[in-house]
Amino acid sequence: MDGMTLQKELKNIVNGAANKLYTELPDIEVSLERPKSSEHGDYSSNLALQLAKKLDQNPREIANLIKDQISEPDIIQKVDVAGPGFLNFYININVKQEVILDILRNCNKFGANNTGNGAKILLEFVSANPTGPLHVGHGRGAAFGASLANILEACGFDVFREYYVNDAGRQIDILTLSVWCRYLGLFSKCSVFPEKGYQGKYIEKFAEDLKEEFGDLWVRDVDFSYFNEDSEAILDHFIQLAKAGLGAEYELLKQRAVQEQVNSCKADLHCFGVFFDQWFSEKSLFLKGSVENTIQKLESAGYVETREGAKWFKSTIFGDDKDRVLKKSNGEYTYFASDIAYHHDKFKRGYGRVINIWGADHHGYIPRMRAALKGLGHQDSNLEILLIQFVSLFRATEKISMSTRSGEFVTLKDLVSEVGKDAARYFYSLRKSDQHLDFDLSLAKAKNNENPVYYVQYAHARCANILVKWSGSLDDVIRCQNRPPLDQPDELALLQKLGEYTEVIQICAEDFSPHHVTNYLRELSVLLHRYYNSTQVLSVEDPLRRTRISLIAAVKQVLKNGLSMLDVAAPNKM
Repeated sequence: MDGMTLQKELKNIVNGAANKLYTELPDIEVSLERPKSSEHGDYSSNLALQLAKKLDQNPREIANLIKDQISEPDIIQKVDVAGPGFLNFYININVKQEVILDILRNCNKFGANNTGNGAKILLEFVSANPTGPLHVGHGRGAAFGASLANILEACGFDVFREYYVNDAGRQIDILTLSVWCRYLGLFSKCSVFPEKGYQGKYIEKFAEDLKEEFGDLWVRDVDFSYFNEDSEAILDHFIQLAKAGLGAEYELLKQRAVQEQVNSCKADLHCFGVFFDQWFSEKSLFLKGSVENTIQKLESAGYVETREGAKWFKSTIFGDDKDRVLKKSNGEYTYFASDIAYHHDKFKRGYGRVINIWGADHHGYIPRMRAALKGLGHQDSNLEILLIQFVSLFRATEKISMSTRSGEFVTLKDLVSEVGKDAARYFYSLRKSDQHLDFDLSLAKAKNNENPVYYVQYAHARCANILVKWSGSLDDVIRCQNRPPLDQPDELALLQKLGEYTEVIQICAEDFSPHHVTNYLRELSVLLHRYYNSTQVLSVEDPLRRTRISLIAAVKQVLKNGLSMLDVAAPNKM
C-alpha cells in the first residue's frame, strides 16, 4: 500500500473515531505528518490540539478519547498519545510490506495518480529569442520545465509543452543585419561591424554557410562607415538600408537566419532530452491579426488611450506601477502587445490553466501581464508564472566566466558535451527553481559517491546486479504467499521511504518543485547502500531470500521511476 492510500485510510479511521465522540464536529481536516524519529510512530496527528481550541477542552484528554474509539484495525499496530496531545500511529509491518507488491505490480506506473483528472495545462518554457545558441541559463529552464511536465502528467494532467518563438520585431532585424555584415565581409564589402549586433562565432559560421550555398546572391555595395558611431539610431538606419538594398531578398535572408537559429535550438534541446508539442511563432500573431484584434478588445473595454500618437494600456487600473505602451507613435507594436495577444490566444485555445517558466530577470514583467489578462476578462489566477534563478558554473573552486566581449558564452551544447545529459539534467534539478544554482563541472563528471547523480545511478546498478545474480522470476515472487516480515531496522527504513514516493510526486505537482525528486532519490539511495553493506540477500534461505529480493526489486523500480521524472537514465551497470 503506497503512502497516499495509507494516509487516506488512516484519516478516515481518525475522522470516524472523532465523529463518534462529537456529533457536531468542528470543521477541521485531519492532518497527518511523518515524525522525524521512528520512535514516535509512522504518522502523527495534531487533531486533538485543533479540537481543544474549538471545544475549550484539554487536548490530551481529547486525544485519549479518540484513541479509545479506534479499534486498531488491520493497518494499525498501536496508537500512542504523546506530549500535549499528539496521536502517534504505528503501522502494521505486513501493511508496510504491501508497498513492495504495489510497486512490482504497477512497475513504471507506480507513483502515478489521477488527481489532475485530465485537466488541460499549457506549459510554456525556455522560449529563448532565436538570435543565438542556448546557454546554460536556458538549460536550467529547459530541465525544470521538462521535469515538471513529466510530473504533472504522472498526476493525471493533460500537459501541452510549448516554445514561444520570438521571430518578429527589432531583435530579428538586428540578427539579419549581423549575418549580412559578416556575409559581406567575406567579399571584402564590409570592414566594420555594429557594436550592438550579434557578435558570436555562430554568426560568422552561418555567413560562411550562406556564401558556400548562395555565392554572392546577397552582395551589395553599402557604406558602413557610420557603424563607428555606437548609437541605436545608427543601427536602425542600417537595418533600413539593408531592407532597401536587398528588397524582397531581405525577408528571405531574415527567414533563413531565424530558421537556422530555431533548428540549432531544437538540435541542442533534443540532445538534452527536451521536446515540445508546438513551436509557436510570434510572427503568426501578426499574420492572423491577433495582435491588432487583442488591442482593439482592450480599447473597446476602455483600457487603452492615445497619448502623443502612441497607444497606452492603462495597466495601473489593475495594480501595475505604471501604464504601458502597446503601439508606438511610428505605428510599431511593442513586444508587450504581442505577448498579450499570445496569452489571450492560449486561453482561447481552451487551456484553463497556463504555466509560464521565465528567467528571474522577467520578475518586473509579471504585474503588467496579469493586468493585461484582467483587462481581457481572464482570471489571472489561471496563469502561473514560475521564475528560474541564475546559474554559476564552477570547475571545483574556480568560477567560470559565462561570456566574453566577443559575444561568446558557455552554451548548453558545450555543457552537455562535457558532463553528459544525465548529469546536466540531474544537477539542474538539485535546487528549488527560484534559488541560485552553483553548477560544479568537476563534480558532475566525477565517478564517485560525491557526485549525486552517480550515487543514485550506482544504487540502481547495485539493485540490478543483485537481481542478475539471483536470476529468478519476479512473477513467482509476486505470487508467493509466504512472506516473512521485513523487520530489520534498515528494511523498515526502506519500506517507509518506498511508501513516501507517491507523496513526493504529489507534492512536486502541487508546489511545482521537481527538486523534491532529487532529494528523495538521494535519501532512498543512502538507505539502499546501507542495506547493501549490512544485510545478506542472496546467501539466506527462501522464503526470506525471495522477500528481500522483492524489496531490492522494488527499490530498483522506484529509483528508475524517479529518475525518469528527470529524464535521467537508470543504468544496470556502472
